[in-house]
Amino acid sequence: MTTERRKKRLHFDQDGGIKGLQQWRVPFSPELLRNLDWDSVKSYLNPPITNEKPGEPWLVVRPLSIDDYGKGYVQILSQLTTVGNVSKGDFKSQFWKMQRAGGYYVTVIEDTRSKKIIGAASLITEFKIIHNCALRARLEDVVVNNTYRGKQLGKLIVLTVSLLAKKLGCYKMSLDCKDNLILFYKSIGYKLEPGNANSMIIRYEETAKPQDPS
Repeated sequence: MTTERRKKRLHFDQDGGIKGLQQWRVPFSPELLRNLDWDSVKSYLNPPITNEKPGEPWLVVRPLSIDDYGKGYVQILSQLTTVGNVSKGDFKSQFWKMQRAGGYYVTVIEDTRSKKIIGAASLITEFKIIHNCALRARLEDVVVNNTYRGKQLGKLIVLTVSLLAKKLGCYKMSLDCKDNLILFYKSIGYKLEPGNANSMIIRYEETAKPQDPS
């Protein structure tokens, strides 16, 4: 079935989300997180853990849910960077846009005892013409609650989305990080790219919220 035909068969609710199956309350199918290639990275973890066996019975690694606004997802992001005054409506609107666009694999760790999000990472994919029309991946918004140190959760969330990128067939996974995090990423297999070790950006003045291009 072509992408266009598939789109025609989907139905959207009043908020703009895909209607019907429970799985559409998440940006991607949880089945994609099953049977990741943990054998290829087991040397990075001691003791060994995986997204399906995260080391504690009360930890769950899963896709972000539309319901995670109430579980502190926005708050955990504020440990990483400036988030702003994001209301529940703002969160839901942006969630549906990400879901409809596709290519956003936002993954979280939940403490089921407190029903709070304690870690997160975003895998974002983009289609390329180069490398035989390949798929490229970027790692963004990696954060783990400071009070959960010592459980390898930083490694767990990064490796989970890294292995997901591999499973999706991406030819490369890239990231930008601060100097003090370089050793962490090296410890789980990432390498500095020769001649491209620094990242340059241009920031735009924050004004009104961006318009929906659709």
